[in-house]
Amino acid sequence: MRLETGGLIDRARVLRFTFDGRPVEAHPGDTIASALMAADVRVIGRSFKYHRPRGQVTAGSDEPNALVTVGRGAAQRPNLKATMEAAADALEVRSQNAWPSRGFDVMAVNDLLSPFLAAGFYYKTFMWPRTFWERLYEPVIRRAAGLGRLSGVATPDEDMRGFLHCDLLVIGAGPAGLMAAQVAARAGLDVILADEDTRPGGRLLAEREEVAGRPGHDWAEAVAAELAGMPNVRVMPGTTVTGAFDQGSFTALQTGARRTYWRIAARRAVLAAGGHERGIAFPMNDRPGVMQAGALRACLNRWAVAPGRRIAVFGTTDDIGRTVRDIEAAGLEVAGVIDARAGAVVTQTRGRMGLRGITLREGGAERRIDCDALAVTGGWNPAVHLTCHMNGRPEWREDIAAFVPRAGAVPGLVAAGAANGAATTAAALREGAEAGAEAARDLGREVGETDLPEAEDGGFEITPFWAVDAPGRAWLDLQNDVTVKDVKLAARENFRSVEHMKRYTTQGMTTDQGKGSNVVALAVLADATGRTIPETGTTTFRPPYTPVPIAAMGAGAGGKGFAPERFIPSHEAAVARGAPMIEAGLWYRPSYFPAPGERVWRESCDREVMAVREAVGVADVSTLGKIEVMGPDAGAFLDLLYVNRMSSLKTGRVRYGLMLREDGHVMDDGTVARLDDARFLVTTTTAAAGQVMRHMGFASQVLRPDLAVKFASVTDHWAQFAVAGPRAREVLASVCAAPDLPFMGCGDVHVSGVAGRLFRISFSGELGFEIAVPSRFGAALWRLLVAQAETLGGAPYGIEALNVLRIEKGFLTHSELDGRRTAFDLGLQGMLKADDFIGRAAAGRPGLVDPERPRLVGLRPVGAVKQLSAGGFLFDSGAERTRERAQGHVTSVGFSPREGTFIGLGLLRRGPERHGERIDFVDHLRGLNAVVEVGPPCFYDSEGERMRG
Repeated sequence: MRLETGGLIDRARVLRFTFDGRPVEAHPGDTIASALMAADVRVIGRSFKYHRPRGQVTAGSDEPNALVTVGRGAAQRPNLKATMEAAADALEVRSQNAWPSRGFDVMAVNDLLSPFLAAGFYYKTFMWPRTFWERLYEPVIRRAAGLGRLSGVATPDEDMRGFLHCDLLVIGAGPAGLMAAQVAARAGLDVILADEDTRPGGRLLAEREEVAGRPGHDWAEAVAAELAGMPNVRVMPGTTVTGAFDQGSFTALQTGARRTYWRIAARRAVLAAGGHERGIAFPMNDRPGVMQAGALRACLNRWAVAPGRRIAVFGTTDDIGRTVRDIEAAGLEVAGVIDARAGAVVTQTRGRMGLRGITLREGGAERRIDCDALAVTGGWNPAVHLTCHMNGRPEWREDIAAFVPRAGAVPGLVAAGAANGAATTAAALREGAEAGAEAARDLGREVGETDLPEAEDGGFEITPFWAVDAPGRAWLDLQNDVTVKDVKLAARENFRSVEHMKRYTTQGMTTDQGKGSNVVALAVLADATGRTIPETGTTTFRPPYTPVPIAAMGAGAGGKGFAPERFIPSHEAAVARGAPMIEAGLWYRPSYFPAPGERVWRESCDREVMAVREAVGVADVSTLGKIEVMGPDAGAFLDLLYVNRMSSLKTGRVRYGLMLREDGHVMDDGTVARLDDARFLVTTTTAAAGQVMRHMGFASQVLRPDLAVKFASVTDHWAQFAVAGPRAREVLASVCAAPDLPFMGCGDVHVSGVAGRLFRISFSGELGFEIAVPSRFGAALWRLLVAQAETLGGAPYGIEALNVLRIEKGFLTHSELDGRRTAFDLGLQGMLKADDFIGRAAAGRPGLVDPERPRLVGLRPVGAVKQLSAGGFLFDSGAERTRERAQGHVTSVGFSPREGTFIGLGLLRRGPERHGERIDFVDHLRGLNAVVEVGPPCFYDSEGERMRG
């Protein structure tokens, strides 16, 4: 069925692939669908519900029928639209939803049972007996469901993801999109031109039409070439913009050798995505060979293939004449013209595996026509979907009998061309130029005079016509086998809302999202309920615009992409010392540093703890979250975030802070350092750095958008090391001229000529400092600090020793800040200021300040068993050891070499009131039972003299 001349294919080269094992020839420029049509393959797959034979209907991403699986094993990709997949050498293409073959499908018996399988039958049928659902109904339904199948073989993570920014995103490279991009680019904007097709032109590739005195596709190629040569333009063919989101952000899927899932931030956007032709519902309108008139013209003019030799045309728009003209120009026979505007309609078709003829009714009389293809045109629906992704609703236009985008539905986005209801090429060019110029002027650019190319500008007449009144099943959603009768049944059973009808019938719930059938279905529902189409409304359009493989959305998120390895600046040095590296909040941190002769980790940990207590220790704390907060309202912003006041902090000082969620529970703790009048450095725990950053974003954008404040994560910018112990000042003196900082002070320092920062803070309870330098100098500074510490009898210490040190001091980590704790639980209620802050109202609820709540205490074993474990439960002495009787639990445990025993922190009902009381500790999992004494959470230097000294 290949035409002898014409088309935009490279006839000099031949490609070969297989379809269901049958060899198929193609040319560069072909799609799988066009190559199959050239090979006279009419049945490409089977429908979902009744397994009826189905062929190609459209020529684009709105295709409901021609779904195929390409490849095998790890390379297998199901549910690909044959109309969008380029033909290539050695492809293995298979049909779907048919067994044992698409020619003979056993499940086609469903078609014979269709009178019993009307819309909603499963809701009414699979209810009794109730026990059958899990044993019979659900397993059978699940096995029958689905179209293509995944291979079950793990696939290599070959997809990519990327991020782009631009002044103007142009969605669609048809005449409107090309003009918008050209005008904006010439005005100096940074432009991205994205189009789902592999070559520019849109409908110009499918029509016999001239622009600027030459074939439309030639004009499109020339404009695209100009744009591709401009340094401020990025042309992205094969890229579908799939979603529109807040603040000018879009998602897009680019196909090719490797799929890429893009996040695009655009200051302005132009939607020039064209439109989707819709059909007309008439009896047996699903035969292979029945297709949209626009798709048929695309097959003839772009791919030089024909769906048949005798072609009839049926429709209700001026596209009837255009289609007849192109059929005759291709040397094919026009079998008949059925114009619904003149009262002629198709009432029946013949031929199960391929169209053989139609029956038409005109003037009350019926007659039969032999034909092997039927082109149908029922009008065009603008591609409004992206304008609805932020809950916007389209508007009905009577003159084109279609929904068009509502202005302002997506801030910063305007629609142009067919996507805006423009019916001619000249109108599309004009609207595209205006949209590009408007974007440029909005962004402060001057726009010169634009010479619009001459193009077809005739009128466009349409008489709305939705369904033929004749006996037989008239199909709406071809993939899900939804008929006019199904929609009317939904209305009779009071599913009158368009959303209820959709779910009752499954109309539009397919891979094409009803792009070609939704409006016709709405018209049928409107008629059945006595309403107008605008009164009936539309269903909700949600991202993605076309199906996106989950693998593409999750590109790079397999293996270490799912759990990235983040290495501290001292990583190589720690590994070289034999330190076991463990994951802590996605970072790899040293557990301990074994010394010669040490056989078990506890020996190393005990030594490191005593080194800090008696001499000096060095720890890499670069993993702590570090966020710079800047702006004239930075202090007020931090007052909103923290329970205590930060705006009163003086420059060069540091303050401990507590941050609550809106429900009054503690989110995180950390420190805030004031670097200058309008600049603060917030330090978070390692685990909560990302959560706090998101919390700040929410607070600034939603709660207080009036505050002039900016913030940025600088966690990876700085290498930071804790130097703690009685001899900490001596170690610092070896690397910098340290200022005489007061406790909780901070200042700038120079480390061997490198600008750094010094903070006098302590997480160990000893005299302590944290010194920070840019990350690239971190490894060198670590070596200097450790070398000096070891000459003074000190040592590097890992997170095991760090944990023991902080438990001895009663300091908190996320073992205690587990998302269920309040400031009251932790004994920090005195920090809560009277002024407003996030979580203030909720924190005062009676249930969150109830003295019976579990509250923070210290625990020390006093019986024969001296061992404790985190997670164990606490019981009143002699009480039954059941969960209901539990008084609390242990949150953190460590062996204190200074105390000579295990110590722990826990949460105990009425904890502060029970100091001195002895209770039972039980760990059922490990078989531990001990008697513990309750006391204050601080075991060491409760007055803080050592760290303030």
